[in-house]
Amino acid sequence: MLIRNGTLVTADGMLRADLRVEGEQIAAIGDLLPYPGEPVVDAAGCMVLPGLVDPHVHIALDTGIYRTDDDWFIGTRAAAFGGVTTVVDFATQFRGQTFEEALASRLEEARGKAVVDYALHMMVTDLPPGKEGELGKLVAQGVAGIKLYTTYRPNYYADDATLLRLMRAAGALGLITMVHCENDAMVTEAIERLQAEGQTSLREHGRSRPPFAEIEAVHRVLFLAAEAHAPVYIVHCSTARAVDLVHEAAQGGQPAFAETCPQYLLLDETVYGGLHPEWYILQPPLRPAAERAGLWEQLHRGWIAAIGTDHCDYALHQKTATGSFLTTPGGLPGLETMLPLLYTFGILEGRIGWPDLVRLCATNPARLFGLYPHKGTLQPGSDADLVLYDPEPEEILTAAHLHYIAGYTPYEGWRVRGRVRTVMVRGQIVVEDGVFRGTPGWGRFVPAETFSPQMARSALG
Repeated sequence: MLIRNGTLVTADGMLRADLRVEGEQIAAIGDLLPYPGEPVVDAAGCMVLPGLVDPHVHIALDTGIYRTDDDWFIGTRAAAFGGVTTVVDFATQFRGQTFEEALASRLEEARGKAVVDYALHMMVTDLPPGKEGELGKLVAQGVAGIKLYTTYRPNYYADDATLLRLMRAAGALGLITMVHCENDAMVTEAIERLQAEGQTSLREHGRSRPPFAEIEAVHRVLFLAAEAHAPVYIVHCSTARAVDLVHEAAQGGQPAFAETCPQYLLLDETVYGGLHPEWYILQPPLRPAAERAGLWEQLHRGWIAAIGTDHCDYALHQKTATGSFLTTPGGLPGLETMLPLLYTFGILEGRIGWPDLVRLCATNPARLFGLYPHKGTLQPGSDADLVLYDPEPEEILTAAHLHYIAGYTPYEGWRVRGRVRTVMVRGQIVVEDGVFRGTPGWGRFVPAETFSPQMARSALG
């Protein structure tokens, strides 16, 4: 297949060129003529992007307390409609499970259902002292990294000694550690105070997890990671100060990386006073509007390494079951809307450029989590994961026209520019002109390489 007349976008720039796909890979880029009988796709007027790589996704999530109603077909189909061709999800090691059991269970869930490719992090919840060598099995099995939490007691929470111990072991093995940073004691105190006051409605959610709880935990985790000589990736930064701390650590030579999400760039705490506070229950919660401005400025400066959606497709009936933030599952659907939102409110408003979007949403995630250059870039030999994005149409986002099962979108009624026209995963068209053409099971597990300091330096610019 030959894709002609489009504008190719990479993290390094933009180029008017043709692109040839042979089998599952990109074969050539340049001023190309079609072979006799070769299918030709006219991409005139379109941006040709590498398929997006979302480094932070929760498809078919089971927390042990709540479970989303989606599955790997539903989740990856939504990803495909949003131009996301690789998702990096999580295998959760529940108490008493081995890593092999946790990984095998997760891979079995995806097998025969995924329509885009996927890699996996491991949520480590049960690794006693002396068993750190078990992490080596994750390296051998191609797991992209581990995830730890400074909150969510008792099922996910890790104390400081455990954080330090596991980061030391992971760093020595070449595994990057992702950390959800909120000070558990501060969150607990805020929740207990609100309970005592009888203030547990969904409108109070933002007050239950104060910004300083995130900032303190980020500071502490960076300090521990430096002592452990471990690369660390701080997920879903919702405050500008959290990103400042990560940037300061990186400037000092520490392999530290900040992620933020579209919801923290586009939404703020005022929505909790609106008609549908249930649409916005997530951890960390949405922050004051000033934080949004700060995060956009940090994106512009290059201080944020990646954007992930933290996608979580809880259904509306789960979000409205109790009316209390104490018993409402946290998480928002976001896979399908990330690209049009970032184009509309990032590129068109001059906050970022097309190469920045590709760097943040494709190339850097692939570099940081051992998937580059197979994923996240346009170059000969890379997987033919491609998105043709038409920048001209206008659409209104509405849950009725999206492919989640949540029954809502936090961006209901928002007007966006542009449309995903064609999406390919390893050379197979999975979305074309709004029609799903994929095959359940076409998506495959992509084993990740270990963390590369050279790739990390590239991600930090």
